[in-house]
Amino acid sequence: MLFIAVFGVIWIDSFIGNTDTANWVLENVLTFAFILILIVTYRKYQFSTLTYLLVCIYLCLHVYGSKYTYAENPFGFWLQDYLDLGRNHYDRIVHFSFGFLLAYPMREMFLKAFNFKKWVAWLLPVEITLSISAFYELIEWAVADIFFKAQGDAYLGTQGDIWDAQKDISLAFVGAILATTIVSAIKKVFNIYEKEN
Repeated sequence: MLFIAVFGVIWIDSFIGNTDTANWVLENVLTFAFILILIVTYRKYQFSTLTYLLVCIYLCLHVYGSKYTYAENPFGFWLQDYLDLGRNHYDRIVHFSFGFLLAYPMREMFLKAFNFKKWVAWLLPVEITLSISAFYELIEWAVADIFFKAQGDAYLGTQGDIWDAQKDISLAFVGAILATTIVSAIKKVFNIYEKEN
């Protein structure tokens, strides 16, 4: 309940203070769908507090980005100035976080909801992160170039980088690999065993 309250406050704040309402709506269509799925399936599939925490953090990062558009995000500008970077990297942070923060929840879903074998539950989050990241970049292209051309630049946030889509996909992929590696190492170090199906 706490995670829903925290996310709800941040989501409402992102709408009230947004700098581009049309872009905010575009950025949050999938967020709304994801939240709806979590609510509808909650009674059947309840996950660990850690999973809900990681999902909450990711969604908060995403909606904070949608408040200003990813390319105009104040934290990204602060980071750009502080580290003397050539662009606002907030979008890259969120793409990396997609893999890093959601790999464990996906793994738990495969173990608890679908009873997949342990090795499959390790492999699928990495593969699915790569697939969803690539598919999302295709959705971004379609939305920006075909359906909502007026919102295209704000929605894509490429900032002149022709390799933006590939870098975003790579960061999510690396995030998922890193997350699964860290979890695996922690389980090995602390001798945490899971039931093998």
